[in-house]
Amino acid sequence: MNTVFVTHPRNMLERYFGDKALAELRARARVKLNTGHRELTTDELAIAARDCDVIIAYRQTPAPRALFTALPGLAALVRCAVDIRTIDVDAACEHGVLVTQASAGFVPSVSEWVIGVMVAMARGIDTYAAAYHRGVPAEPAMGRQLRGATLGVIGYGQISRYLCDAACALGMRVVVTDPYTDVERHTLEQVTLPALLGMSDFVVCLAPATAETAHLMNARTFGSMKPGAYFINAARGELVDEAALRCALDSGHLAGCALDVGSEPDQMPSLLLARHPKVIATPHIGGLTPEAIEHQALQTVSQVEAIFRGEIPEGAVNAPHASRLSRFARGGSAGTDNGGIANAPFSVPDRN
Repeated sequence: MNTVFVTHPRNMLERYFGDKALAELRARARVKLNTGHRELTTDELAIAARDCDVIIAYRQTPAPRALFTALPGLAALVRCAVDIRTIDVDAACEHGVLVTQASAGFVPSVSEWVIGVMVAMARGIDTYAAAYHRGVPAEPAMGRQLRGATLGVIGYGQISRYLCDAACALGMRVVVTDPYTDVERHTLEQVTLPALLGMSDFVVCLAPATAETAHLMNARTFGSMKPGAYFINAARGELVDEAALRCALDSGHLAGCALDVGSEPDQMPSLLLARHPKVIATPHIGGLTPEAIEHQALQTVSQVEAIFRGEIPEGAVNAPHASRLSRFARGGSAGTDNGGIANAPFSVPDRN
């Protein structure tokens, strides 16, 4: 029986993989687990997985060149997440190792989080709740409704499409900016980034983190936002200049902000920003629902099953270079490439 090593720390296995996926994986392979409560170092992982055919990698597990060099028997590294930026795909290609990624099963969950924080900020729900928790009578203040307000969406990927439909159903005007995608929905307006910032009551950042989008939101872009608007980051911390965001909040130019990502490890919001009175911060939980996690975990199991059948699974990134799959192939061929990643810096879902 083929062997699979699952890198999830023991305390994260149930939350980010789940019993159902683990049981299905064990029905298809011999499974070895990370028994510690932390991420293994590259050297530790190389030792733990030295006799394994496949590694299922937790979202935080890096896969540098040294890992592929140290594991001559490794056939595939299967990422139980969408984001593969910490995997050296070029090194994997050179060593003949297949790399795969999961699809975005968190689209509804993240979209619902965005809707939730928009309502919370517009109506001051978190402020009232905090006052009552302290035993202090809350003073009512005029709120804002979403219907009739303008939502500006930066990046038009899978999450954005779902979110835009939900926002339109709530009666919001929705404008989108994405230089790499044509928005052909009659209910949406495609505009430039400066135009979007100047007209939106709520701006949600859903672009992936690339060299091009680093600090996309900075002093200039925050200054271009409509006075009294709200900013929401549900993408990656790297897209935001946090000092500039703090200044925009302190000056009163922005009415508030919601963050599910930031500059701390594992994309956690920074404590300096999270404690700001105008900020609602959550610890990277936009996609943390049973449905979203199970989708990605079960997909990795399906990918492993396909690999052991000698097939290229959906989600393969570098199939033409995966020469080590030949030992599983039937008829001497490991299949054809039906995976790959589109180079679309504003629309690839790389959140988790």
